[in-house]
Amino acid sequence: MTTAPADEEATGRHGAGPRRASARPAVPLSRNRDYTILWTGQLMSELAIEIGAVAVPLLIMARSGTPLEMGLASSVMAAAHMAAVVPAGVLADRWDRRRLMLVCQVLRVLAVASLAGALFWDRYSFAHLLLVVALEGVLGSVFDPAEHAALPQVVPPEQLSTAVARNAARPYVATLVGPGVAGFLFAAYPLGPFLTNAVMFALSAVALCFLRLPRRAPRAHDGADPPERGGRAAWGDFLAGFRWVLGQAVIRTTMAWMMITNLVFGALLIVLLVMSGEDQVGAGELGLTMACFGAGGLLGGLFAARMHAAVRPPVIIIGFSWTAVLATALMAVVPTGLPTGALLGLMAFFAPLANTTVLTYQLTVTPDELRGRMSGVAGFCSGGAGALGPSLGGLLTGAAGGGTRAVLLCAGCLALVAVAATAGRTLRRFPAPEGTAGAAPAEKAPVGGGAAGESRAPDTRTP
Repeated sequence: MTTAPADEEATGRHGAGPRRASARPAVPLSRNRDYTILWTGQLMSELAIEIGAVAVPLLIMARSGTPLEMGLASSVMAAAHMAAVVPAGVLADRWDRRRLMLVCQVLRVLAVASLAGALFWDRYSFAHLLLVVALEGVLGSVFDPAEHAALPQVVPPEQLSTAVARNAARPYVATLVGPGVAGFLFAAYPLGPFLTNAVMFALSAVALCFLRLPRRAPRAHDGADPPERGGRAAWGDFLAGFRWVLGQAVIRTTMAWMMITNLVFGALLIVLLVMSGEDQVGAGELGLTMACFGAGGLLGGLFAARMHAAVRPPVIIIGFSWTAVLATALMAVVPTGLPTGALLGLMAFFAPLANTTVLTYQLTVTPDELRGRMSGVAGFCSGGAGALGPSLGGLLTGAAGGGTRAVLLCAGCLALVAVAATAGRTLRRFPAPEGTAGAAPAEKAPVGGGAAGESRAPDTRTP
């Protein structure tokens, strides 16, 4: 990649008015203190979330053993996340992002600590647990867009794809470590997972105190109402994120592609669990099967930056689509257990590469004053897919009359996505992000507004 010229940085890449950009020296990411703080803080958050995802059901089972309460807790968190994620993108663009992340982490500490205190004093109640879970859903949805939007502020353009690739590997680290730690801590002392979560959120908050983000210029007019108009301005900001996404063909298409793929994959995981039960796969082997997914994603994240630099973006996106089809179809014929886990690991290996390609483009072409809202819309789409996926898996299993047929249905859905991606011009000619080596400059588009222009899709060359 090449660094944007100084005059472009001063005026805004897409003609959005004056805005300040960080003229940071291109030091290795390992020596970029602000990126390290941002990455580490989010890793601790994701570890805490993975620990909580196991500890909360264990706590419910230990106290009541009611499956209805377990499902309700999961639904409350998903609903809170979905309700807050798009407004959270507005906050990430209107407020100081470092302070916003810091406030979220402090409130997370207080919420989890209150639950740990209730357990310690034997004052546990399910209503209290639901409140803590709902707060986590809201605070997590507020933290994430601010963290995503802050990434280009601490990383030079030529290192953005590498930083995104490392971020893509981070959730898989949490997936590999978190559940095992949660089970061990809960078995040793039921308060253990929640105390650990509070400590992790506190350490993340302390780290964020030392984060330095470049000062942002006053917001330019972005399609929202003027600031002095109060609530109407906030509503205009809310709509501006949707207008930006809908006005950009590449971003709009990739969000739809990722949403449908995530929806089918969420359904596939439930179907595979049903198949494992039908074949009486042991708990230990089932755990190793799911661990293959985390291991594949972690390995893929480690190699994503190098592969992203060597392979054309359309090949990455379309190749991932067809790889998912092939791996899913094979799951219908291979034995359940570790062979299925190996195929899950194969899919997970290429997922960070596809995410790196898409997210690097999105962060590069979206103006800084809209990055939070773009991330919020993306989070709404992926969160909706994640919430509906398990239900779709249950419906497919029941309608197909068995796990094997349901897997084939999932493969058929993914095949339709792959055919659409291959036949469609947008993904087949997916552009290299502006600023990458050999990339043609994108057409500058006005920010917000119903007439927002679309980025010109140049002939894609190797970034």
